[in-house]
Amino acid sequence: MNRLKDAASPYLIQHKDNPVDWWQWEPAAFAEARRSNRPILLSIGYAACHWCHVMAHESFEDAATAAVMNELFVNIKVDREERPEVDQIYMSALQQLGVQGGWPMTMFLDPEGAPFWGGTYFPREAKYGQPAFTEVLKTMANAYASGDPRIAQNREALLHRLREKARPAGAVTIGLNELDDVATRILGIMDPEHGGLQGSPKFPNTPFLELLWRAYERSGRQRFRDAALHALDGMSEGGIYDHIGGGYSRYSVDDHWLVPHFEKMLYDNAQILDLLGLAYSQTQADLFRARAEETVGWLEREMLTEGGAFAASLDADSEGHEGKYYVWTLKQVLDALGAADAEFFARHYDIVPFGNWEGVSIPNRLKETERSPADELRLAMLRDKLLAVRATRIPPGRDDKVLADWNGLMIAALANVAPRVHRPEWVELAARAFRFITESMVRDGRLGHSWRTGKLVFPGLSADYAAMIGAALALHQATGDAAYLDQAVAWQATLEAHHAAEDGGYYLTADDAEGLLVRPQATADDAVTNPNALIARNLVRLATLTGDEAYRARVDRLFEGLLPRAAPQLYGHAGLLNALDTRLRAPEIVIVGAGPEAEALFAAARRLPRADMVIQRIADATALPPDHPAQAKAASVTQAAAFVCAGAVCSLPVTDTAGLIRAVEARARAEA
Repeated sequence: MNRLKDAASPYLIQHKDNPVDWWQWEPAAFAEARRSNRPILLSIGYAACHWCHVMAHESFEDAATAAVMNELFVNIKVDREERPEVDQIYMSALQQLGVQGGWPMTMFLDPEGAPFWGGTYFPREAKYGQPAFTEVLKTMANAYASGDPRIAQNREALLHRLREKARPAGAVTIGLNELDDVATRILGIMDPEHGGLQGSPKFPNTPFLELLWRAYERSGRQRFRDAALHALDGMSEGGIYDHIGGGYSRYSVDDHWLVPHFEKMLYDNAQILDLLGLAYSQTQADLFRARAEETVGWLEREMLTEGGAFAASLDADSEGHEGKYYVWTLKQVLDALGAADAEFFARHYDIVPFGNWEGVSIPNRLKETERSPADELRLAMLRDKLLAVRATRIPPGRDDKVLADWNGLMIAALANVAPRVHRPEWVELAARAFRFITESMVRDGRLGHSWRTGKLVFPGLSADYAAMIGAALALHQATGDAAYLDQAVAWQATLEAHHAAEDGGYYLTADDAEGLLVRPQATADDAVTNPNALIARNLVRLATLTGDEAYRARVDRLFEGLLPRAAPQLYGHAGLLNALDTRLRAPEIVIVGAGPEAEALFAAARRLPRADMVIQRIADATALPPDHPAQAKAASVTQAAAFVCAGAVCSLPVTDTAGLIRAVEARARAEA
């Protein structure tokens, strides 16, 4: 075994038996590179990454390739989910070299950690115009050893570009008109036939869908809403969704959602779940409610860890083949269900004699077929039978580390969606995960990032605080428990103390974390909404819930510093634009009073299909800050009432759920 045998990350442990003399990302590895005057080969991947496994089998498990790696390099293996700050730096460097980027990421560094060249997957033998991995290794090592001036030039150019990206530019103004313009442009690149963005591969791209949804909220234009719903419909009926066991895969390799890249990530399912809740509350379409319930069913069945938190991901591969666990032949369905039921199921789920993908069938419902309620009930029972059969197969690997940021996204999604689909028990599911993180992943009031088998990666990242503060605020809104709000306030103070940047944004790493080549502070979205965007949304909600206007001033400083960096590439900053929409509109409902009438108003408010709606429940007007716009009106009511507020204006009191819905709709029309 190599040094990875003691790692906490399941991805690193997968490589513990490699003949490669792997190091973890640690100072000792860089010390060894300096001592031996060898460059560093940095390999970054993650447990559910298919091509990471391919390169591992081809090269890292091959003794001859490993011998070249061990002789010429100090080899460091990184789990991008455990060390996203490291991944962010070197992915940015790779893109500066003109490489699109992806995983596995293969970077060549000097002993100080400065990158000078890189790529993604390299085959063991030369093919398809790609050089053999060993030839790449020898070329890079020889260039470094010979003092090739291009090494120094590349290193300096990359460092210069990385540091330039971190510098704030001039002032930029973006308002509601600009947000509508971006939404209109995104609408122009949506796929009118299959939904989602045009072309392939097709990713869920939830920040774009949310941006379209918010444009509908602002303008009332159905085309924005319909584009978001069309994408959700396509991915929910396509093979990217696991129709037997629930949950969404990371993306579809084709342009119509049929063939997934089969890994399932916690963060994708959290972000999609939130949108499913909005979609169902807006349309009451059974599809969206069913997909939400099935996805949470998968979460409880396959992703719960012993302490109640959620595992990070499920692999794409099982038994050495991508997707083998999830696909079916017609014979397998016949054997499981019998002739009549198999024919019925196959007709509805595209199970065909020669398969719809590489000789096997991926269950999907992309073909429009009439289904009665009785048909749906029969199909549900047949899916349960197939799930039981599938459970006898060798499952894909599960990366069971607990990531604070991804758990925070799922906790918030569960708390937000629970009332919209009438599943109150999901709030307790979210609360259990929250308790685990506060009890197992906090030291002296500060969050860690990753936990597994009692080992905590500490300190946490701004992404962890962003998502977990959002989770605390969602649970506070769901339960009314002030302890969650107090925790959010405390974590925001810690975030300010250790992550605040000079330009108004937030660094990914803490000020006392291990030193890196540069201190990462990206503003664009990755597969997950950028933490600066999540923090901005939190700050707006904290200002509303606490009455402390310092939070609003803080978010204004964030936008002042970061919008200039976002302006040249607005598409890549959809998360930040969504946060700006929250800041500009800041929708709020204040419910005053107690008893069944107040409970009914609260329940109706929680089901509204509005993003980032802040709901306050108070016993009487004295609980509101003195300058709150509802203060005077709330003081005059003698029964349970709700006020719909935006900015400095609140509606007249409404005392029934129908009146509340009308008041929210009136506010939306005023915004339009």
